[in-house]
Amino acid sequence: MHILKLIFKNMLRHKLRSFLTVLGIAIAVMAFGLMRTVISSWNSGVEASAANRLVTVHAVSFIYPLPLSYQDQIAKVPGVRKVSFANWFQGIYKDKDQFFARFAVDPDNFFDLYPEVVVSPKEKEAMKNQRNGCIIGAKIARTYNLKIGDLMNIDGDIYPGQWQMQVVGIYHGRDETSDETWMLFNWHYLDEGLKQASPGRAGQVGWYIVDIGDPNQRAAISAAIDNLFTNSPAETKTQTEKEFNQSFVSMSGAILTAIDVVSFVIIGIILMILMNTMVMTARERIREYAVLKTLGFSSSHLVSLIGGESLLISSIGGALGVAITFPITSGIHKVVPPQWFPVFNLETMTVVLAAASALLAGVLAAAFPATRAVQTKIVDGLRQIG
Repeated sequence: MHILKLIFKNMLRHKLRSFLTVLGIAIAVMAFGLMRTVISSWNSGVEASAANRLVTVHAVSFIYPLPLSYQDQIAKVPGVRKVSFANWFQGIYKDKDQFFARFAVDPDNFFDLYPEVVVSPKEKEAMKNQRNGCIIGAKIARTYNLKIGDLMNIDGDIYPGQWQMQVVGIYHGRDETSDETWMLFNWHYLDEGLKQASPGRAGQVGWYIVDIGDPNQRAAISAAIDNLFTNSPAETKTQTEKEFNQSFVSMSGAILTAIDVVSFVIIGIILMILMNTMVMTARERIREYAVLKTLGFSSSHLVSLIGGESLLISSIGGALGVAITFPITSGIHKVVPPQWFPVFNLETMTVVLAAASALLAGVLAAAFPATRAVQTKIVDGLRQIG
């Protein structure tokens, strides 16, 4: 109990120094938490991938289309339960800088393969029956203040022309990590437009989504699908949905790696901030430690005093940093357009890492001054001038 009182009193002897150290640790912990959240949010699409979904694309590159006729052939492969398709549409809605994913999809069964996209049967039927019908994510609806019945005029770039979509449904994500920033419209509307404007591009899709019964057979099923189209004009590459999504994330690999490295450099900054404080504190108290030894305080008492003060400062700073990270993360999520980060949540693991980093810094920062205090002889300590 007396040791705890001494620890608190020691921490408050230099109030400004302790305050600035706590503030520095809090800011560093907050920065660490935000950077880790950016990384986890960027990878959220990869982590949310379903184990029972495969994606089949052109073997040369994702940008090359595949014939619509492949759908029936893929559906006959043993282990395949259902096959759907999608097409990257792109285009410009209102402002070219306001990006969100726009897909032409199979209206018959696309939603059957994506149970995490929650949409009513009535809205699904409306998209099937209306050629220019589209279903948008709830976040896109909020961002652009769109409701069912509204028109969305898209300027085509990959598919030139004016495309007018009508909102027939708004979907919500089943899970917290589900992306609510897609615009999904009837593929037949795109195909009919291409038959008139560019017949050579009609009857093609971007990729196939394959639902399989046993995820453990994904390698064999992928090979069986690709073998169907060996030596054809459009050979295929089939991979898991996670691998498919990872290929897009890897395009920003250098940036993510840099953020990842900087986030851990921040741990070093926390350590240096706290170590500087503890070294200064220990140097000032060498004579006091010598007096305490004279009075009968053991080495473990001195270690407890120095380590306790270091841990107390790091704990307060870490707790404050974690506490302010929550509202800041929430604020960023509200301000940043949802299409940049469809999911921007502070994960439990990030909080644990941030808190553990602060505590680890507290332990390491106390190691050197505690060792010096224990090893210093009483006579040498009493000779020490502050």
